[in-house]
Amino acid sequence: MNYTEKGSKVYLFSIVMVAVIGGLLFGYDTAVISGAEKGLQAFFMGASDFTYTDTIHGITSSSALIGCIIGSAISGFCASNFGRKKSLFIAGILFFLSALGSYYPEFLFYDYGVPSYSLLIAFNFYRVLGGVGVGLASAICPMYIAEIAPSNIRGTLVSWNQFAIIFGQLVVYFVNFLILGDNANPVIKAVEGVNQILNPEAAAWTTETGWRLMFVSEAVPAGLFAILVLLVPETPRYLAMCGRDEKALDILSRINGVTQAKVILAEIKATAHEKTERLFTYGWMVIFIGIMLSVFQQAVGINAVLYFAPRIFETMGMGNPMVQTVIMGIINILFTLLAVFTVEKWGRKPLLISGSIGMAIGAFGVALSNVLTGLPPMVSVVSIMVYSASFMFSWGPICWVLIAEIFPNTVRGAAVAIAVAFQWIFNFIVSSTFVPMYNMTLGDMGEKFGHMFAYALYGIICVIAAIFVWKLVPETKGKTLEDMTRLWKKK
Repeated sequence: MNYTEKGSKVYLFSIVMVAVIGGLLFGYDTAVISGAEKGLQAFFMGASDFTYTDTIHGITSSSALIGCIIGSAISGFCASNFGRKKSLFIAGILFFLSALGSYYPEFLFYDYGVPSYSLLIAFNFYRVLGGVGVGLASAICPMYIAEIAPSNIRGTLVSWNQFAIIFGQLVVYFVNFLILGDNANPVIKAVEGVNQILNPEAAAWTTETGWRLMFVSEAVPAGLFAILVLLVPETPRYLAMCGRDEKALDILSRINGVTQAKVILAEIKATAHEKTERLFTYGWMVIFIGIMLSVFQQAVGINAVLYFAPRIFETMGMGNPMVQTVIMGIINILFTLLAVFTVEKWGRKPLLISGSIGMAIGAFGVALSNVLTGLPPMVSVVSIMVYSASFMFSWGPICWVLIAEIFPNTVRGAAVAIAVAFQWIFNFIVSSTFVPMYNMTLGDMGEKFGHMFAYALYGIICVIAAIFVWKLVPETKGKTLEDMTRLWKKK
């Protein structure tokens, strides 16, 4: 080994850049359906052996979420038994197969372009497959980055994973826009209780081909990710746990320099007994805190707001709702960067607490604008953007940072899997309850009651989240992953 005492930042950053492509695919896969769902709906409405209802379309549009829950639940087993690197490679292959299968679900068994119930099942199978990849990547990408990064910049590097998720969503919106081009999306409306396509000829290309191209576009970054993962090393902590100390020291030396690498390896060896220690070896509180970080990240309601932003802006009478949605997307990117550049300076807890308070102010602002008549629509628009921006510099990236670094080495694989599984479960709960709650009516208030109730509830949860962080979550800024093992041993 001929490494300098400082190690190589270029080497470290090149490894992290490969890992964050997994985050980009996470965002890409979950958002690709937004552009494809109308063409997909029109295609399956042409089936002769079943009626493609709104309920079935809702399940089809969110079927990847089932895979996300499965993938995150098995991520601990995969990370502990196959290693972090091989698990990411498996995720990349699943992304790739899902993209191809969603493009051509007729493969081997069905006639091309003939919609049927069995073809719908095949399509959903491929979407679930991609969801498993998302679930694996969502748990293991932050874990991989946290285990390979030096403690003084670990939070920053893990935060880049959240930036990649948001960036992946913006990339696929743009790709979908380019694929659609001058072609029309189907206009689907219920006529006498039955959905009908009002512009079948104008939307023929989108119905037959457009949605397929949107799904297959993911094959490019997925294939690239799978190839590049083969070129990065396994994490030193996993190697040390498997008894491969020489290889672990080699990687640590390239990143941190030889002297510091020996110190870090000694700390890892002092706490590395992954094969023998049980989940609750360090008590139930660390697992509870990890789970609740995940629960609060979703329970504050962010995905309900992001998924339905165009609809919400439209009800406010703000003209073209896509303009406000794009503005909000740009604001989200900027405030995610705020977290990336301040997480090591300000710490994890201050960002989470201030973000929770900002979200609460934004949510209560929307709720009040539905109670107080005469307020200009801009009050609601600004309130939603304050709410969204506050999430992007706090719960969005910092939750992933804490989940990646809060658990002791010996239980990290299993604990991260449980925490991330709860995240996807509550994502589903929040997303599926928002529309019924948002559309609730009461007396003279009508639907305004539902609008007020939904955001008031999210605002209250934000306040509870701030108190939870203040009272129970330890600050991890500047601490090594081995320090966290010692911290929980004392409690």
